[in-house]
Amino acid sequence: MAINNCSVLTRRSLERLDLLLLVIESLDLNASQAMTWTSAQLGLEHIFPNPVELWKRRCHNPLRRTSRRGKLNVEESEALMILLCAMAQRLYPLLHQLLSSKEPESINSQRWQLLNQRFSDLLIERMNIRKGAVQRLLNRNYFETNNKQLVLTLAICAGPGGLDRLRANLLDESP
Repeated sequence: MAINNCSVLTRRSLERLDLLLLVIESLDLNASQAMTWTSAQLGLEHIFPNPVELWKRRCHNPLRRTSRRGKLNVEESEALMILLCAMAQRLYPLLHQLLSSKEPESINSQRWQLLNQRFSDLLIERMNIRKGAVQRLLNRNYFETNNKQLVLTLAICAGPGGLDRLRANLLDESP
């Protein structure tokens, strides 16, 4: 897959991109293997030849327990966004179920509780919980609203034009 030029992602954009990938991992227990397989299917194996290289790129998120200094280059940023969109497309039926108002409330509530628990566990496991931004992510008042926004973002970046929508979302600096 050809990689188009885009601007280098800001710190905030890297944080959001990594959080979106964490949501994917919360939805799919085999997401890390699926990401490696999907990157090969998309022709991105020169950037992510194995799970370790994918992890190294994701560690540019300054909220992680172990983070890397510097910025991702344009090709790496674009490759992560392409991978995210492909994974969102793969998980779209589940995203649709979560966002559907036609689902029974009790079932939908159970799905959200499971997602919220998995996401919370991943945040605590992988992020530096001493940082204020991570504490805010885990704050009960903010947590569920933020998770719904992340799931909605994944849903809109699935399908044709999803990469452009994701890029616009990540580069939008409004809170």
